[in-house]
Amino acid sequence: MYSYCNTIFNQLLSFLPKHKFDQFVGQHNADKYVKKLTTWNQLTALLYAQATDKESLREIETGLSMHAGKWYHLGIKSVAKSSLSDANNRRDYRIFESLFYAFLEKNKELTPNRTFKFNNPLYSFDSSTIQLSLNIFPWAYYQKAKGAIKIHTLLNNRTTIPELLVVTDGKEQDMVVARTAGLDIAQHSILVMDKAYIDLKWFRKLNKSNYYFVTRIKTHMLYRVIEEENRFLGKGVVKSEIIKFTGRWGKKHYPDKLRLITYIDSETNKEYQFMTNNLKLAPKTIANIYKSRWQIEVFFKWIKQNLKIKTFLGTSKNAVLTQIWVAMIYYLLLSYIKFQTKLDKSLLEFTRMIRETLMMRQNLIDLLSLNINQIYKIDKIKQPQLAFF
Repeated sequence: MYSYCNTIFNQLLSFLPKHKFDQFVGQHNADKYVKKLTTWNQLTALLYAQATDKESLREIETGLSMHAGKWYHLGIKSVAKSSLSDANNRRDYRIFESLFYAFLEKNKELTPNRTFKFNNPLYSFDSSTIQLSLNIFPWAYYQKAKGAIKIHTLLNNRTTIPELLVVTDGKEQDMVVARTAGLDIAQHSILVMDKAYIDLKWFRKLNKSNYYFVTRIKTHMLYRVIEEENRFLGKGVVKSEIIKFTGRWGKKHYPDKLRLITYIDSETNKEYQFMTNNLKLAPKTIANIYKSRWQIEVFFKWIKQNLKIKTFLGTSKNAVLTQIWVAMIYYLLLSYIKFQTKLDKSLLEFTRMIRETLMMRQNLIDLLSLNINQIYKIDKIKQPQLAFF
């Protein structure tokens, strides 16, 4: 007896909170007077482009046209590139931004991986710049003859999930975004960031809100040592001191105690000084917390290499922001499924598996137990025409 099975793509889409998405569509009247290419249809087409690495609207149209028999279950009525272009330019990108945050709430239920011996949630704050041509994207003015946008991110280090995303033009300062974005995180969370985020008034606000921060001290900052810690420092830690600022600006805007940890990296023999308002954790733990900031660098590198956020399907600001938010929804989708299924493959390998099987009628759970070579074989059996390519 034949057992019907939806495509992998159908199963991926089923994880999204569609009822929430419909609410966002209604709030923006996005489907008013629409006959064919609904907002859900648009989202599906853009997720398809992310999953299959499509470079243009014509590639999306051609690729989906080859699977016309599966449109109904995907909620697709049209894949015309002209309609998709119009939707990307016209439909408010904030619909997809809202969907990202709605789906993020589901992702926050993930049980974190315990990397350090403490219970505090751990976050990294940073930004990454995407260069754009001013001739093609004149709204993205950055510097003379240069265009760019910035993706500012608060990354949960334990889950590698971005819990805050702010997309701005390239000239927006990191510190301005940090001050104004608003942190929806638990008290006693630890924020790790580089020196670009040093702002003593903001640090005092974080301290009063029961947040911890770890960063590197700037060389020109004036302070006095009020206590040297005699506890076991840990490998690589030269000293741990309790300090207070002595300069007029420092005394005015951050009069409280801070901790200064001097650390020498054994691999590079380079000295670092880490500043924090956490006076309890072991000095070596503070050094390890700052070293964990590399995760956000890895995150930015991964999304630039594996998501469609460097080449765009449209040139308007709305089209670019729509594509970025859909890309990040796809990242959440992959991360959510990888965790829920306890998949032991890397996110990159999982991405490749999905790319090869997106339109196959195969149980997702069964698929995840296979390796990439087994998937190629199944793909050619179910779609023999691919064997010739």
